Amino acid sequence: MRETTRDLLDKMERGDRRSLARLMTIVENREAETAEIMSAVHGRGAAAVIGITGPPGAGKSTLLDALTGELRRSGRSVGIVAVDPSSPFSGGAVLGDRIRMQSHFLDEGVFIRSLSARGNVGGLARASRDIARLLEAAGKDVVIVETVGVGQSELDIMRLADTVAVVLVPEAGDTVQAMKAGLLEIADIFVVNKADRDGAEKMRVELEQMLHLRPADGWEVPVLMTVATGGKGVAELLKALDAHRTYLSSSGVGQKRDAIGRHNEFVSVLRDELSRRIQRAMGDDRFGSLLARVERGEVDPYGAALEAVGDRDLVARLLARAEDAG
Repeated sequence: MRETTRDLLDKMERGDRRSLARLMTIVENREAETAEIMSAVHGRGAAAVIGITGPPGAGKSTLLDALTGELRRSGRSVGIVAVDPSSPFSGGAVLGDRIRMQSHFLDEGVFIRSLSARGNVGGLARASRDIARLLEAAGKDVVIVETVGVGQSELDIMRLADTVAVVLVPEAGDTVQAMKAGLLEIADIFVVNKADRDGAEKMRVELEQMLHLRPADGWEVPVLMTVATGGKGVAELLKALDAHRTYLSSSGVGQKRDAIGRHNEFVSVLRDELSRRIQRAMGDDRFGSLLARVERGEVDPYGAALEAVGDRDLVARLLARAEDAG
């Protein structure tokens, strides 16, 4: 007999990793139980959500591995959402982070979930937010979300994470110039990784100069130097992450960000739900007739869309049909 959503949630609360993984699969695939699951876990847990982002080749995964080790030494449990590039043919993820983080596989205090970006240009898989929420509800002290590393389009992470660490390397000078506006907007902490290479100090100075362009908001963005392969600077990074969390709590900025995040999440979920229902209601005769007129060029798509949403009877029938479809 198939386990119910309630069964899975109860087992997850008791620390069952298999049930947590099953719930993640349901949510990632946007199955019918997704809304029920996310409503049930709303408000549970109080994890620090950290975003790790930056261009490809910056060593984000290696730094994440070292940071996870530092967190475990401090006694904190860790949930990891690693968004990997997806194949343009199969849509499957490369899952490179699972390979690079083998040292944590057998640690019961660490849960790693790799997701396929599935073509999303914001650096995150569509379900990243929900997977992070499940990890938080499962009792993880820290949830780390690593983006796919697509460069200047990775602004989605600032809507998900409490603290965003932007990871760069000495060779990323041109990248910094191209990404300047976005970086200034999303970065709470800068990390110059592979700092044992030539040009690291120059990169640090350039970033600090760039930060002078950022309006003062009560938090002074640090520029940290790390060599993730040897663990150098990782303890200092963790101190900065903890300091930013304290700042968010004491300044009230965290509460404001949370309110904005809930607003954006509501709009996003509402849009997705309406889109899902419309797709499931395509078989309605009146809707099909309108769609056929669009395909024949008898009415333009905008006019047809306005006609559809303005027809209360049609809207009611579409919603009812979507409900009947389950």
